[in-house]
Amino acid sequence: MTHVGVVMKFAESCESHLPLYSCTVQAGFPSPADDYMEGKLDLNEHLVKHPAATFFVRAAGYSMIKAGIHPGDILVVDRSIEAKHGKIVIAVVDGQLTVKRLHKSVQETYLMPENEEFEPIRFEEDSEVVIWGVVTNVLHKV
Repeated sequence: MTHVGVVMKFAESCESHLPLYSCTVQAGFPSPADDYMEGKLDLNEHLVKHPAATFFVRAAGYSMIKAGIHPGDILVVDRSIEAKHGKIVIAVVDGQLTVKRLHKSVQETYLMPENEEFEPIRFEEDSEVVIWGVVTNVLHKV
């Protein structure tokens, strides 16, 4: 199961404007790009739509590999977005945080891993499941 931990709240006061270049990047010989600088880019504007409802978690485990979520990735989670069918969510299942894709149908609701080696988590009558938020972005080191 892919668990998540190290919950961090979004801090609104941390603006960071980084250069954004208007040219595309070739995967070959690099060229000087200073002449093509488009402006500054604040990652908060692109990653955090609802600051008061946003938090970050770090992924652990391999159950969401095929969704592009790897161990150590930082997930941006928005609690203000409705958890709909097909969304990747952070859930508390029997007291443990996990990240899975939410599947809802008329018959049942369950959390689906994105790795065949793991089983879905079905919402049983005796299990305690709380959806904490919807994953909006994944920060992944290359």
